[in-house]
Amino acid sequence: MAEAHQAVAFQFTVTPEGIDLQLSHQALSEIYLSGVRSWKKRIIRVKNRVISGVYPASPSSWLFVVIAILATMYTRSDPSMGLIAKIQEHLPVSKMSTQYQAVMSAVLFSTLLWLLLIFTMRLCLKQLLSYHRWMFEQHGKMSTTTKIWVALVRIFSGRKPLLYSYQGSLPNLPVPAVKDTVKRFLESVRPLMDDAEYERTNNLATEFESSLGKRLQWYLKLKALWASNYVSDWWEEYVYLRGRSPIMVNSNYYGMDFQYVTPTPIQAARAGNAIHAFFLYRRKLNKEEIKPWLLRSAVPCCSYQFERMFDTCRIPGTLTDTVQHWEDSDYIVVYHKGRYFRLRVYQGGRILSPREIEFQIQRILDDTTSPSKGEAKLGALTAGERIPWAKAREKYFSSGLNKRSLDCIEKAAFFVTLDDDEQGMMADNTAEGLDRYAKSLLHGNCYDRWFDKSFSVVFYKNGKSGINAEHSWADAPVVAHVWEYVLATDSFQLGYNAEGHCKGEVDSSLPRPQKLNWEISSECEEQISRSLAVAQALADDVDFHVFSFREFGKGKIKKCRVSPDAFIQMALQLAYFRDRGTFCLTYEASMTRLFREGRTETVRSCTSESSAFVRALHGGEPADVCRRLFRAASDKHQQLYRMAMTGAGIDRHLFCLYVVSKYLGVESPFLKEVLSEPWRLSTSQTPVQQAELFDLVNHPEYISCGGGFGPVADDGYGVSYMFLAENMMNFHISCKHSCSDTDAHRFGNQIKVALRDLLNLLDPLSKEPSKKEESKAEVKKEK
Repeated sequence: MAEAHQAVAFQFTVTPEGIDLQLSHQALSEIYLSGVRSWKKRIIRVKNRVISGVYPASPSSWLFVVIAILATMYTRSDPSMGLIAKIQEHLPVSKMSTQYQAVMSAVLFSTLLWLLLIFTMRLCLKQLLSYHRWMFEQHGKMSTTTKIWVALVRIFSGRKPLLYSYQGSLPNLPVPAVKDTVKRFLESVRPLMDDAEYERTNNLATEFESSLGKRLQWYLKLKALWASNYVSDWWEEYVYLRGRSPIMVNSNYYGMDFQYVTPTPIQAARAGNAIHAFFLYRRKLNKEEIKPWLLRSAVPCCSYQFERMFDTCRIPGTLTDTVQHWEDSDYIVVYHKGRYFRLRVYQGGRILSPREIEFQIQRILDDTTSPSKGEAKLGALTAGERIPWAKAREKYFSSGLNKRSLDCIEKAAFFVTLDDDEQGMMADNTAEGLDRYAKSLLHGNCYDRWFDKSFSVVFYKNGKSGINAEHSWADAPVVAHVWEYVLATDSFQLGYNAEGHCKGEVDSSLPRPQKLNWEISSECEEQISRSLAVAQALADDVDFHVFSFREFGKGKIKKCRVSPDAFIQMALQLAYFRDRGTFCLTYEASMTRLFREGRTETVRSCTSESSAFVRALHGGEPADVCRRLFRAASDKHQQLYRMAMTGAGIDRHLFCLYVVSKYLGVESPFLKEVLSEPWRLSTSQTPVQQAELFDLVNHPEYISCGGGFGPVADDGYGVSYMFLAENMMNFHISCKHSCSDTDAHRFGNQIKVALRDLLNLLDPLSKEPSKKEESKAEVKKEK
C-alpha cells in the first residue's frame, strides 16, 4: 500500500479530539515541481509562438526598427511622412508631455512598420515557395532562374528557424483543373483496360468533366480559399477515422530495430535507454529545437504532423473516431503478462535517468501479480472492429474505476509492451526470423498492443525492439524521424556498461509503478472475446516476407544514371507481371509537405511506358530497345512523382470531388468507379531522414530493417522498401493467405530476379562515360 499512500498529498481522520491532519511532504514536493515544470513549458511555448509568429524576422528586430525611427526623428526628419503626427493627434492620453507623446507615437508607428515588414517578407517567401520548376530540372543542372530563386529563398528565410517557423509562409495546396485531372486519370488507366473498357471509361469521364465536375470544382475551390489545405481534414476524417474495420493490419504500420546488432540483450536496459530517448525527443519537440525538414537544404516542408506525436490517442465512435491530444503527460503505460502499469518518467521535476527507468521496468518484469478478471486480453478491443469497441467503451468504461484506468492509458505519453517472445534475425533461421518479427510488430497477439495510441513501443525478451504506429494523426516519415533519433541516441549517446545495463546510478526510493485496476463484467469479457476472434482471424491471414538485398544498392543504380526510386518501381512492375501475368493499378505514396498541412498524394506507377518496357523485356526484345523503353518509363515515373509532390496529382483531387458530391447528395458514376478500383500493388519507400545520426562508415552493422504495412487489397501486395547506405536494400512484402493468387515469398523472389535483370540490362550504361566525364577527357586530350 506504500505506493498508494504516496499518490495523495494529505490524509485526514475525524477523531473525538478533532481532525488529525497528515501531510505528505514528498507528494507536496512533487505537486510543486510538477507545477513548476508545467509553467516552464508554457513559457517556452509562448516564447516559441512569438518567435515563429514574427518569422522570418526576429523579436529583436522590433527594437532595431524603433531605434532607427527615433534616431531619424532626432535628426529632424520625418520617415513616416506625417503618420507619426497623425498618431500623436489621436492618442487617448492628453496629460503626457508633448515629447513623451511624440516618442509613444514613434513607437506605435515603428511597431506597425515592423509588422508590415514581417507581413511583406512572409508574403514574398510564400510566393517564392510556390515556385516548383526547380524540381523538374535535370539533376545536377540548375537554371539561372532557379539559382536566383534559391538565393532569394535563403535571404527571405531568415536565420535559425524553429520547427514550426515556416508554417505561416508555406503556400496552400492548389486545386488542379478538372480537365487536367481527368486527362491524367485516363492516361493512367489506359494500360489496364482493353479498347472497349477504355472507351466506356472515357465516355464517363467526358460526361463528368462537362457537367457535374464543374459544379463540384466550384465548391472545392471555395474550400481551398477558406481552409489551409483542401485535402487533409477530409483525408483524415473519411479515409482513416470513419473506417469501421479493424485498424490493426488494415491501417497501423510498424518500424523495426537494427538488423544486425542488438545493443544489449537485457530487455529492461533496452527499454530504459529507449524510453529516456523518447522523452528527450519530446523535450526537443516542445522547445521546437528539431530542425525543419528542408529539401535541397533550402525548401521547407510542413511540420504540422509533429504536433500530435505524443500524448495522443484515437478514440472510437459509432459513426466516426476522433483523435484526442492532451498536454504533456509525465508517465507511460506499460503492458506485461496481461497487466497494465502506470510508470511515471518524471521525478523531482526531471526525467528519470535511463538506469532509473531500467530499474522501474525490471520491477514490472519481476512483479508476480495476476491480471484482474478480463484484463489480460483487454487490448483486443482496439484490434477488432470499431463500432463494437465504441459501444463497449461507452457501456463499460464511461465511469468509475474502468474510466480512470482507461483515461490513464489514453492520456499516456505513449504505450509500451514488454513482450516475452524473442524476435529479430535468429542464427538458426534468418529469413523466417524477420518474417515473424514483422508479423509480431504489425499485430502481436492482437491484445498485447494498444493500437489506438499514436504509437506503441515493443521491447522483446532478447533486447530487440520495434514500434507500431496509428496512421490517422501522421504518416510514416514523421514516426520514422523519432524512431531514427531513438535508435541513434540509444546506441551512440547513452550506451550501456560492460554488463549490458544502462549507465548511471539508481535511486531505490523511487515509488513503484502503479498497477491499473479494472472491473470487467462477464458481458464485457464476451465482447473482448468477439473482438479478439475478429482480430486473430485477420492476423492469421497475413502473409509476410522481409528480406535484405545486398547484391547492389542505390550507389550502383545511380551509376546507371537512373533514379533509384524509379528503378525499384520498374522492378516491381516487372515482378508483378511475371507473378500474375498482368498489370494492376499501382499505388506509390508521395508527400505533399511542400504545402501547408500537406500529407500524401498517389503516384500511379503503372503507366503505358512502364507496361511497354515490361512487355518488351519479357518478350525478349533486343537490349537497346529495352533500354530505350526503360529510360522512357523511368522518366515518366519521375515526372509523375514530381507532379504529385507539387500538387498536380490525380487521386486526392478526385477523392475531394467525391466527398463534395456526397455532401450535395448527387451521384457520379465516374467518381464512384474511380474510388472503387482496388490497389492490388501498394508501395512506399521509407526514406532515411537523419543519416548524420549514424556512422555507417565505422559502424555499418547499425542498419535499421525499415518498416512495413499490411496489404491494401485482399488479392494484392503491400510492398515497403528502404535504401540503406549505398549497397543494400530492404523489402517488406505483405499479402493474404486467403488469396490463392498471392504469395509473399514467391513475390519476393520475383523482385530479386527483376532487380538483377534490370541491372544486367542497364549495367553497360554505368560503364559508359557521362557527358561530364567525356568533356573532361576532351579537355585533357587537347592539353
